[in-house]
Amino acid sequence: MHSHNKEEFASYQQECYFYFAMTNYRQKLGRIAAIIGGQWGDEGKGKLVDLASPEYDIIARATGGANAGHTVYVGDEKYIFHLLPSGALHEKCTCVIGNGVVVHLPTLLEEIDVLKKAGIKTEGRFLISDRAHLLFEYHKELDGQQEKSKGEKKVGTTKRGIGPCYADKISRVGIRAGDFLDQNVFEKKLRAKGHDVEDEIEYYRENRARIEEMITDTFVYLHEALEGGKSILFEGANGVMLDIDHGTYPFVTSSNPMVGGLGTGTGVPGKHLDNLVGIIKAYTTRVGAGPFPTELDDEVGVHFRKQGGEYGSTTGRPRRCGWFDAVQCKYSARMNGYDGINLTKLDVLTGLEVLKIGVSYSFDGKVYDSFPASIEALEDCEVEYIEMPGWKEEISGVREFDELPQTAKDYVRKVEELMGVPVWFIGVGPKREQMLMV
Repeated sequence: MHSHNKEEFASYQQECYFYFAMTNYRQKLGRIAAIIGGQWGDEGKGKLVDLASPEYDIIARATGGANAGHTVYVGDEKYIFHLLPSGALHEKCTCVIGNGVVVHLPTLLEEIDVLKKAGIKTEGRFLISDRAHLLFEYHKELDGQQEKSKGEKKVGTTKRGIGPCYADKISRVGIRAGDFLDQNVFEKKLRAKGHDVEDEIEYYRENRARIEEMITDTFVYLHEALEGGKSILFEGANGVMLDIDHGTYPFVTSSNPMVGGLGTGTGVPGKHLDNLVGIIKAYTTRVGAGPFPTELDDEVGVHFRKQGGEYGSTTGRPRRCGWFDAVQCKYSARMNGYDGINLTKLDVLTGLEVLKIGVSYSFDGKVYDSFPASIEALEDCEVEYIEMPGWKEEISGVREFDELPQTAKDYVRKVEELMGVPVWFIGVGPKREQMLMV
């Protein structure tokens, strides 16, 4: 990855503030807001967080780990954050990693080093909850072994050790960031795992000072910030259809990416939220195994993958692609209570003669207009579609809703109607300026 010098980033940040002033994201989102992924992940959360971050004091993550991959474009440069919130590029933001995140400290330090090389101020800007669980190399090894042992039934994890780390947490044998503050306690607990950990212990000794200064009681920090009138933007990880309780179990992650996870993962109750925005692609994608009712294996699926750059930011795997699924998205909206939607990648639909939207499933004589728990039903169902005309006009340069082709506007309004939630923002390309407010 090539680094930008400080002058380039100063220019970038000025652009951010200017663009923000022109679009008033904070005014739309409110002082305390949250952004979460409304499908199977990879919806484009990082872009909206990056756009809104300049006017927020704190950006906080609540769930997941380095299995997340949030992408931010700076000019021709692409930055992918796995643990740091996407607001990390903005020097005035304090980035909080909440208690619900499982933290692989070497990955976190690597991401901070990338910012340092780019001339971004990092000192005092990154906080880790002392209640957050730490992820180690043995978790990664276990993840790979468990996935391999499942054979054809494998889940398709990122093999980043997320599941085994959460398993330790639930089994009450995990090591928390607070344990790190006492070197003897930390090393004793890590050695007790029965794995070869001496190289890791030496790494942590060498980086102890850097890590210690980030660990704090973020529960107190966030609540004092709330009481002091500061602004907070919560950044979700993964997508709600990967939720351990409400997703396509067992093809899910090991945490709660839905709105409830924000409260359990930070200790900040949902009553403080002014607005919750769900990020929804104008079509559907999924990485890894699991049911996908509207999946396409034809030239339209190839079109989505090619035009949308659909390759996993964490794994690099090609994403599975399909039509917009209104059954899934309405389920997502009900589950989370979105105030507004950021509909991303609308430009990817350009050039298709006919657009389809899945509106119900049929399986074993039963029609589902809500998302079922049965994996068998999801894997073998027939999808009923409605069809809408597409458009051929280039829309990547559009900045006002009224400038979109009529068929594109009709598509957006149909999404709103089927989900029962207004579309607030529309993405028409990967660059930060390619976003319009409805």
